[in-house]
Amino acid sequence: MKIFVLVKEVPDTYGDRKLDLETGLADRAAGDVVLDEITERALEVALSHADKNEGTEVVAVAMAPEGSTASVRRALAIGAGSAVHIADERLAGADLGLTAEVLAAAIRRGEPDLVITGNLSTDGSGGVMAAMLAEHLGWAQATALTAVEITADGISGTRGADAGAQPISASLPAVISITEALPDARFPNFKGIMAAKKKPLDVLTLDDLGVSADPAEAPRTIMTAVSEKPPRAAGVKIVDEGDAAQRLVDYLAENRLV
Repeated sequence: MKIFVLVKEVPDTYGDRKLDLETGLADRAAGDVVLDEITERALEVALSHADKNEGTEVVAVAMAPEGSTASVRRALAIGAGSAVHIADERLAGADLGLTAEVLAAAIRRGEPDLVITGNLSTDGSGGVMAAMLAEHLGWAQATALTAVEITADGISGTRGADAGAQPISASLPAVISITEALPDARFPNFKGIMAAKKKPLDVLTLDDLGVSADPAEAPRTIMTAVSEKPPRAAGVKIVDEGDAAQRLVDYLAENRLV
């Protein structure tokens, strides 16, 4: 079995994060970037299956700037057997639609049996990539899984629901997304880090995939405005002069909090 795992480099949530007010994109120079934790968990799902099923091939796939090689190599150090890095300056600022089209092209090229990704990234938080990929590929989809089991013929799992847990199953090929209910990824050891330097890493461009990023050919999302988050305003202080309770009720009602 061949499993593709989508991994993504994102700004470190423990550091400072800023947007470039001219482009609306994350300012990568303003802080550290890391491999998104949810995609590491997705990688762990694939590796856990590979540990129990000899012959399983796990491939990490990333669409990221050329300078993101270290993050892709981390996926290899964790345990992926090889990686595909889609790097093209024409993809700067790619929206969900273009991203899905590019990733789908890479998936078709690699012909995996299963694609695993996180349910949503910590930067964009779109939460629709798995469904968009399944639509492009014409494959089954199973999203937001809190448990998953992979077999030679298909996948089964559980999705959280308001009334309890919803059982999910699908035949292969399929695209699935997992939530943070799945286990943390294994930590790369020294042997894995050294081995990652020699593992295959295929770098692809839009030309390799036959995808156009020209908005004139396929109009996509257009950013109309971007601005910094306004500074936090001072709170409202109510001094009790015998009418504090009524003033508090009025404030809550005016702000539609009750």
